Amino acid sequence: MSERFDAVVIGTGQAGPALAAKLSSAGMKVAIVERGRFGGTCVNTGCIPTKTLVASAYAAHLARRAAEYGVIAGGPVTVDMKRVKARKDEISDRSSHNVENWVRGLEHCTVYQGHARFESANTVRVGSELLEAERIFINVGGRALIPPMPGIDQVPYLTNSTMMDVDFLPEHLIVVGGSYIGLEFGQMYRRFGSRVTIVEKGPRLIAREDEDVSQAVREILEAEGIDVQLDSNCLRARRDGEQIVVGLDCSGGAREVTGSHLLLAVGRVPNTDDLGLEKAGITTDARGYIGVDDQLRTNVPGIWALGDCNGRGAFTHTSYNDYEIVAANLLDNDPRKVSDRIPAYALFTDPPLGRVGMTLNEAKRSGRKLLVGTRPMTRVGRAVEKGETQGFMKAIVDADTGAILGASILGVTGDEVVHSLLDAMYAKAPYTTISRAVHIHPTVSELVPTMLQDLKPVV
Repeated sequence: MSERFDAVVIGTGQAGPALAAKLSSAGMKVAIVERGRFGGTCVNTGCIPTKTLVASAYAAHLARRAAEYGVIAGGPVTVDMKRVKARKDEISDRSSHNVENWVRGLEHCTVYQGHARFESANTVRVGSELLEAERIFINVGGRALIPPMPGIDQVPYLTNSTMMDVDFLPEHLIVVGGSYIGLEFGQMYRRFGSRVTIVEKGPRLIAREDEDVSQAVREILEAEGIDVQLDSNCLRARRDGEQIVVGLDCSGGAREVTGSHLLLAVGRVPNTDDLGLEKAGITTDARGYIGVDDQLRTNVPGIWALGDCNGRGAFTHTSYNDYEIVAANLLDNDPRKVSDRIPAYALFTDPPLGRVGMTLNEAKRSGRKLLVGTRPMTRVGRAVEKGETQGFMKAIVDADTGAILGASILGVTGDEVVHSLLDAMYAKAPYTTISRAVHIHPTVSELVPTMLQDLKPVV
């Protein structure tokens, strides 16, 4: 015997609870299913706990630099990793409990705890319960990819999730993966006091970024004593007593790095392999991502996929926007689309990288006539005053239309400053809207107009 609902929401990441609340407020009878901790990746193993750890690492880093500011702290700076973890847990747990209390308090909403699996295109089983609905929304997120690396099954390793359980200081942390997750953890643990080696199979870090950004980030990390090993294209692992050895290439004089702990940060995979999607007729791509159209509908009428599992963003903010798109189309007669979204994200190293729109390489491939503006953070008064002058700003403009195509701001508060450019892009305003604006002094943002006043042709 099945329980009948107007809608079933599978997963409580960023899209699920908000959608359940919206549907509930519209008078629908809603079921929401969660197999683990409420709040999904962001709340439990992603944004909130990791940025809490980044904040602790920044405090340690700044304390070591106190004398530069004329502050005498007294004695060497040490980090209490158990307290660091406890602070992270407190903040993360509070967020998770808030999400749980929210959904449990929704009118017309029933919470089911367990693993959901499709039995047909309109039925989902959770344990002994069978839920039936004309509308089903999949918001199951993703998890760390474990690469097919020779020897990896013979050594202990950590992922972004299991790093959340670490309450000690690794002597030497080897990070496999030179992109966003790996770089954030690498810098964080270096500042906590570990030796850190970052291993990347490609010729540079964060390969999706322009070369100047990759190089600047590498220089920032190496200046803090992080060992960066590139072109590590033949990775393998083995035990050597209590140590872990990672082989980096297969040449005659093969490079190796030996450490106490290993973190795998080489990408993510969607949690779609154990949902019974085949019983509902839902199609996925070769990597397991659920195929969706511009309004996040799957190939099966009445089923939508939101968040990391659809491969259309994989960020907290894009997941929440997925909810907004679905709700607008279903309830508000507002035909919003994924293709209206401008790519935007950040790398939360210190200093952070704020990124919107195209990279310069992408803009060149588009065939447009381009202008580019740059400014080093050494020429930003606020950065100089704070003693944090690493990085630079860069903006790319269409020379014919004046449209802002993209920007990279690597520097103090770059993750915040970049939104002024993003907002102008959404407004379809020309770059002169910002270049002629009067911003407040002394801020980092005040140099964005100055940068745009000094655009140069790209040859």
